[in-house]
Amino acid sequence: MKLSSQLTVLFLSLALLSSAQEKRPRLLIETSEGNMVIELYNETPQHRDNFLKLAKDGFYDGTIFHRVIKEFMIQGGDPGSKEAGATNLGSGGPGYTVEAEILPQFIHKKGALSAARQGDQANPERRSSGSQFYIVQGKISDDPMLEQMELRCNQALTQQVQRAFFMAPENKEYLERIQKAQTERDEVALKSLSDEVQPMIEARMKDKGFKYTQDHKDLYKTIGGTPFLDQQYTVFGEVVEGLGVIDKIAAVETNSDRPLSDIKMTVKLLD
Repeated sequence: MKLSSQLTVLFLSLALLSSAQEKRPRLLIETSEGNMVIELYNETPQHRDNFLKLAKDGFYDGTIFHRVIKEFMIQGGDPGSKEAGATNLGSGGPGYTVEAEILPQFIHKKGALSAARQGDQANPERRSSGSQFYIVQGKISDDPMLEQMELRCNQALTQQVQRAFFMAPENKEYLERIQKAQTERDEVALKSLSDEVQPMIEARMKDKGFKYTQDHKDLYKTIGGTPFLDQQYTVFGEVVEGLGVIDKIAAVETNSDRPLSDIKMTVKLLD
């Protein structure tokens, strides 16, 4: 075989390999209100692999969408919901959490598959529930709202960087100084410490700022979503077929966000 032909075969093989690696796993969520096909993002491998494992094990089969809020989201995945008449749902799981994989390219557009979690106060690392997830319905946003959400995301990112800075072992001195100044209500010391630390925080913030792409904005202004959740929860997949099913589930009658009639699910791997 000529060298040129060998190279052609090699390039084709590499292209096929790359294509296979990029293929997103697809799953079917069957419900009484219709079926949805979801794709999992390869860029969030821990969440992808965890969801696939749970689906293969039948973990989700027989669970319900226990929390439904119109124009917001539908939530499920609590194993306790398999029990007839189960109450106090929302805290159950497989006994572990998943490390956050919050990426700027994945937003809370309608159909986004995201991981539920405990709040920041109890969970500053924003680790995800081991099994509970929500699918976004949301509503249409406009440019002023999206600008406000960008600002909010960047403020949250700054707070994360600040927290990480003060909790780093090498910065223990700064943490002790700020705690002392706060205890003594020493405004001068706090101001001095802020001036000293701010350049280091800004250096860590470099290239970490959040900004919506035009595609993001177009999605929020056409199909809608919940931009106020961006950069706070891990988005690890999306509904690619059956968006209307989200609307049907979100429209059911509820009591304290719990559907009056259980909406059970079965999750199956497609490919």
